[in-house]
Order: sequence, then structure tokens, then C-alpha cells
Amino acid sequence: MTQPILDLRGVHKSFGPKDVLKGVDIDVAPGKSLVILGGSGSGKSVMLKNALGLMTPNKGQVIFDGQDVTHDQGKTREAMRARIGMLFQSGALFDSLTVWENVAFRLLNADRMSRKDAKEQAIATLKQVRLGSDVADLTPAEISGGMQKRVGLARAIVSKPDLIFFDEPTTGLDPITADAINDLIVEQTKALGAAAVSITHDMASARKIADEIAFLFEGKILWRGPASTVDNSGNEFVDQFVHGRAHGPIQPAI
Repeated sequence: MTQPILDLRGVHKSFGPKDVLKGVDIDVAPGKSLVILGGSGSGKSVMLKNALGLMTPNKGQVIFDGQDVTHDQGKTREAMRARIGMLFQSGALFDSLTVWENVAFRLLNADRMSRKDAKEQAIATLKQVRLGSDVADLTPAEISGGMQKRVGLARAIVSKPDLIFFDEPTTGLDPITADAINDLIVEQTKALGAAAVSITHDMASARKIADEIAFLFEGKILWRGPASTVDNSGNEFVDQFVHGRAHGPIQPAI
């Protein structure tokens, strides 16, 4: 068995009396794509923040490339984050920076690369996501939502990470643009040989980018299996969610 690049073991996280994560066990191997499904309030974002070290579990372990990083801080944690890319749900581009400066943000600020070299690498990475050098000096406000997503993807892959997190990568996009983004995610993660962990409500996206799909409900992983089996999972919670049914064991959040 290949050692997972990321392994969450029995992770619990509470905020006062509210238990959000209740013993999450999930892992992803190098080069594999895992999509995590779950409704609003299921704990997806909290799980992501614990994996990144933005939060510390109350109980359990976060293992990165075989090393327990649950309580690591400072340089040890930064060394882990240097090997991770992130595509945020809203894009999270800096309005005051140009496109290339957004892509090269880590290169400039953490890696202390020269602006000349950082710009060259940023433009090369923009080309990987089908954006030309003509957009490099524009601001995020001057490009479309789909282009902003591509810039976000370029920023996520520019440092050639071993693990990439995708938070609702197709939110707010029309179906054609969303499918193009899904194609780029698959293409670029495979080119890097990186592991991918994605959070999404978009079943078309999940089916396209996932090797495996897991379902998170009320702070626990209820089901996990190959993406090809998600429509016939045999789990009533997964079945209701995947097929978008109002009636079933999951109560609508209204």
C-alpha cells in the first residue's frame, strides 16, 4: 500500500458545546483525487482547516507524508504548507495585485524569488491553464469569473505542490465553463502527480475529477468508494444527496 500524503485519524473538533467533527477518518494517496461531498454544516470546511493546520483538533491526528503534524507550528508547519496548493471557492484573488502577482504570490513572499523570475514562472503557469501573457498585467476586476478561476488554479499549482485542495472549484460558473475548469483540474493534477482533495456540491464535477468519493454527514464519514459507484452506493444518505431528493434521512436545512 502506498503511504498516504494526507491522513486524518479520528479527528474531533468542537466549538464550545457544539461538536462539528466527530471522529473523521480520511486519507488520500499521492496522485489520487478524492472528492468529499456533504451538505451545509456537515463539517467540510472545518475538516479542511484542520488538515491545513489553521485549526487544531481537540482529539485525533493529522498525518502529512508520514509525519504527525497535528500540533506542529512555525517552520515545521510552513514546510508542510509549502508542499500544498489551494484553490479557494471565491477565487480569493487580491484586487490590488495584477494577475501575475496573484499567481506568483508565494514565489515573491515566501520563496523570495526575484520579480523577474517570478513573473516568468507565473506567465508560464498561466499558459498551462489556457491563459495568455496578455492577461498577466491586468487586475482581477478586468477578467471574467471563469478566467479568475483559472488564475486561482495557476496560483495553486505554480509551486508544483504534492497536494492540492479545491474548495467548491466550479461555484458560480456556467456548465460549460465549469466543465472546462474540471478538465484543467484533472489535467494539471495528473501532470504534477499531485494528490487532490476537493469539496463540492456539484455532482458533475465530482464524477469528472474524482477517483474516489467520500460523504461527510454530521461530522463523520458515512461512506467512501470509487467515483463510479456513487450512484449505486447502497447508502441511503448518499443516495438522497447524490440524486437531490428532499425526502429521506437528511432533513433540508430550511
